[in-house]
Amino acid sequence: MEEQSIRPIIEIKNLNKTFQIRGGEFTALRDVNLTINEGEIFGIIGLSGAGKSTLVRCINFLEKPTEGTVTVDGKTLNELSPKDLLLARRNMSMIFQNFNLLAQRTALSNVCFPLEIAGVKHADAVKRAAELLDIVDLGSKAKSYPAQLSGGQKQRVAIARALASNPKILLCDEATSALDPTTTASILELLKSINRKLGVTIIVITHEMRVIEQICDRVAVIDHSCIQEIGRVQDVFIHPQSDIAKKLVLPAAGEVHQTMSGKCLRLIFDGMSSEEPVLSNLTLECRAAVNILYAHTKIIDGKVMGQMLLQLPDDKSACARIRAFLDERHMSYSEEDVQHD
Repeated sequence: MEEQSIRPIIEIKNLNKTFQIRGGEFTALRDVNLTINEGEIFGIIGLSGAGKSTLVRCINFLEKPTEGTVTVDGKTLNELSPKDLLLARRNMSMIFQNFNLLAQRTALSNVCFPLEIAGVKHADAVKRAAELLDIVDLGSKAKSYPAQLSGGQKQRVAIARALASNPKILLCDEATSALDPTTTASILELLKSINRKLGVTIIVITHEMRVIEQICDRVAVIDHSCIQEIGRVQDVFIHPQSDIAKKLVLPAAGEVHQTMSGKCLRLIFDGMSSEEPVLSNLTLECRAAVNILYAHTKIIDGKVMGQMLLQLPDDKSACARIRAFLDERHMSYSEEDVQHD
């Protein structure tokens, strides 16, 4: 995305959302501030109950914020009349985990449904729906009913239906949670293609870091109703700042910490060549064996990105040699002393 082309399409300021429950109030969102740029794929990640689904429903005003403002494409939704709010919502479509297809309608008829509601002529709706099924590589399934489709195919129909109104924004609320990893990857590739070809801004709500890594440009990490961290996916993946981001990026590392004691070194790979055998060289040159406790790395454009948790030897001189080895190669790392009672 070129710098001069960046334009905010969603701006959330000081947003709070509370629900009345038996015995008092429940705060689902607290002081949320967020800017999402036109044309980007933006991720919102958090554990169950963190507030991410409430946040996405506040973006399209299916839930009205208790406090704060939501501005979409230059229009502050808080200030719109019901009629104008309905028009503004047409620029935002949503896809869900459970597809929400109409069982008695074919794939083509499901995609036609929002067009029928909008008053589009039947022939024009059918033509548009057929085009959209082709876009999601499902043209051959136009006459199939949901019961005859796989989970991935159902989600493709749901995506086609969401695109029927030519939205500027596509909200994806745990859209791949019910799918297996291979199908998830294909759906995410489809969303990336739609973003690239149609210029639709996509917001991905998920609890899975692998989904964020595969598709998103930037990510906001939400926990206990608050945004804890916002940044480029690459930066959050390599240098998570908040405790919840570290837990999401390195979920098993926390389990490691609970089962061991001693000194650990968190080695951060932020773009070194994948051809360099860094651990082999470290072991040979430093004359020290290290135990790999946990690793989460991936190769992007021939470079290694991610983190690795190593258990350091008890020998202080060996630890000093390891530090010198890493410093000489300008590698990022941090030391952690884990003690258990």
